[in-house]
Amino acid sequence: MRLSFPHMGNLYIPIKTFFESLGIEVVVPPLSNKETLELGVKHSPEFACLPLKVNIGNMIQALEKGANTIVMAGGGGPCRFGYYSEVQREILSDLGYDFEMIVLDPPKGNLLKLVKNIKRLIGDNSFKKIWFSARLAWKKAVLLEELDYADGMARVSKKLNKKKANNLFNYFEKEIDLTVSFDKLQCIENQMKECYHDLTPSFEPIKIGLVGEIYTVLDNFVNMDIKKKLEDWGVYVDKSISLTEWANTNLLLRLLNIHGEKNTEIAARPYLNHFVGGHGLQSVGNTVLYANKKFDGVLHVLPFTCMPEIIAKSILPAVSKKYNIPVLSLVMDEHAADIGLNTRLEAFVDLLCKRKEGMKDEILFRS
Repeated sequence: MRLSFPHMGNLYIPIKTFFESLGIEVVVPPLSNKETLELGVKHSPEFACLPLKVNIGNMIQALEKGANTIVMAGGGGPCRFGYYSEVQREILSDLGYDFEMIVLDPPKGNLLKLVKNIKRLIGDNSFKKIWFSARLAWKKAVLLEELDYADGMARVSKKLNKKKANNLFNYFEKEIDLTVSFDKLQCIENQMKECYHDLTPSFEPIKIGLVGEIYTVLDNFVNMDIKKKLEDWGVYVDKSISLTEWANTNLLLRLLNIHGEKNTEIAARPYLNHFVGGHGLQSVGNTVLYANKKFDGVLHVLPFTCMPEIIAKSILPAVSKKYNIPVLSLVMDEHAADIGLNTRLEAFVDLLCKRKEGMKDEILFRS
């Protein structure tokens, strides 16, 4: 088995760690790039979501590198993500690729199906080895999120120039990726704390909450590195979604059949009181929470034609007006350009700066 999977942010690092620790050969596709997108757009339905197109590009590149098994997450409606695996399987088969696709659907009470598919992947590895691999992968995921936060603080503080910040981030990301022991990970964590401890801002920066569909929030290629772009301008950006939080909610809690109401759902209730698929409900609720935390503004990122986020987008003007917090929605597709994005972000940040200085602006919602 030569296993591969599509990219979503730096998720490839813990996934690769987990399977390689079990002795499985992993083929990581090249990090998503222009060629990836072109391949995906060429072979995908025109009105498919941008994430599906990029995933197709990832899979083609992995299969060309010799992968013969693809792991893909599944899901239920109403978001179209639940159909991704079947559409992707048909597209790749029509292109003549010989492969097996193993779909890992969230448990939702059907634990047996998930366990069966996982068993196909992990084979006869002992529970002890699986537990070690899972813990090592999880530790890396947590450490990568700590690195992302520390890197953001360093950029906002302006105590490192962009080149030095990039070099430091890339160094630690690579070290985390290549490490195969907990002791070494602890050393890396200590080193990170030492390098970043005095690189926090000495001023109160503009604070923006980042909400939206999980893929566009977490994948830097798809959102055109929006977080680092703003941080390099001295703006603090808080992601409303993280990989570890998503895994806790969709895997661990569902395995235990725990479906407790979250703060985001309670916050969204006056505007949206039921699940609409994806992270549409969370986008509304998190915007309310960011307003309550006195953030200066909210960025809402979504793929073109994303139904759950279109619903959220139609509701956010009311939230913006009620809580007096500016909200900017950015729709991402293969035609999005860096220049256009920069122009809109610069105008939004300028608005937030003026409001913070006490200049009132009546336009609270821009899309």
